[in-house]
Amino acid sequence: MAAKGDMVYAWSTNEDMLAKGECGGAVTALLKYALESKMVDGVLTVKKGVDLYDAQPVFITDPADIAKAAGSLHCGTLLLPKLIKKYFNGAKDMKIAITLKGCDAMAMYELAKRNQINLDNVLMIGLNCGGSVEPGMAREMIEKKYGVNPDDVHKEEIDKGQFIIEYEGGEKGIAMDELEEEGYGRRLNCQRCKLKIPRQTDLACGNWGVIGPKAGKATFVEVCSDKGAELLNKAEKAQAIATEPPIPKGLEIRGKIEKSMFRLADKARAHQFGALGDGEARLKFILDETSRCIKCYQCIENCPICYCEECSTKKSHLVAHGQVPPPFMFHLIRYSHIADSCINCGQCQELCAMDIPNSLFMHALQVEMEKMFGFTPGINMDLPVLALVEEKTERARLSSTGTDQIFNIFK
Repeated sequence: MAAKGDMVYAWSTNEDMLAKGECGGAVTALLKYALESKMVDGVLTVKKGVDLYDAQPVFITDPADIAKAAGSLHCGTLLLPKLIKKYFNGAKDMKIAITLKGCDAMAMYELAKRNQINLDNVLMIGLNCGGSVEPGMAREMIEKKYGVNPDDVHKEEIDKGQFIIEYEGGEKGIAMDELEEEGYGRRLNCQRCKLKIPRQTDLACGNWGVIGPKAGKATFVEVCSDKGAELLNKAEKAQAIATEPPIPKGLEIRGKIEKSMFRLADKARAHQFGALGDGEARLKFILDETSRCIKCYQCIENCPICYCEECSTKKSHLVAHGQVPPPFMFHLIRYSHIADSCINCGQCQELCAMDIPNSLFMHALQVEMEKMFGFTPGINMDLPVLALVEEKTERARLSSTGTDQIFNIFK
């Protein structure tokens, strides 16, 4: 019987899942069992859309449909947790299993702290993530660097420091370092990320550390909670999966891979944050970049830390209406709101209509706050540095008192 803190190799006992799933289909089998056994009411995950570059969120309630979401999509850059808040009432009245890469897992915790998601009703399946590639970038990279028609690629993976594609006519891999030096490869926020194994989930799953006869045929699973242990044990008892202890050398290799990813992230942070400059130079850089803003609100709509029902950026006494680009106060409100809690998911940058490097600004600010106060967002339920009370309560208090401001800005 597995318990919290244990590590195992796991794989599906179903031949079809073994073939379709990534690394033995263990995650697919676990999700299918969770639905069949009524441990959850539904599964929120990602499936392939029209092609490998089109990752689509999908909510599955029929166990037979789980296989449709099998396999990995490294060119999928979605963030799922805010969908739970937006479409499923924060899992307050139903049980949901969800697959989470590192930034997804951090978003879950930050939303939970803000009373937007009920973690008691969520079964979190973490996925090791070395980074993802923006879909448009992937197509350009494959055509120009690999000399292959992107539409001919039927599989891609990131393995042993390479981005590898399989296509009609062969297989080709190029070192990620080479790609990223030329402006391709992983998203910039992924390069900076230091949460490669999301251990704040219930089960952390991936292929790092699986060696020997099971290499490529099993998933490395870290049991991170009692809830995760329950799912793993029940699934094995029902013969949905099989497990065996990891090879000790595999544990060593897993640790080395994770440490090497940390070093790469430190290098990326030094380079990217250094390019921002300091003090007045950094402010000028940010002012110049944000001057392209068309106030489309994609950064706010997709940020997991932006949860206010009444957004301060829409208040005319703070941000003048009808101005494009908006005054810098628009961005200052955003920066101050999430300064301590940015999880570096990259959504505000990737979805920006004007390609403003919002995530870079936000993450640089958060890292400085972390150095000062020691708070790391998204790893547990510790409250953020700037935490006060629930938004509705605070707004009601301010509305009822009306005079507890140091300066009366409305005079």
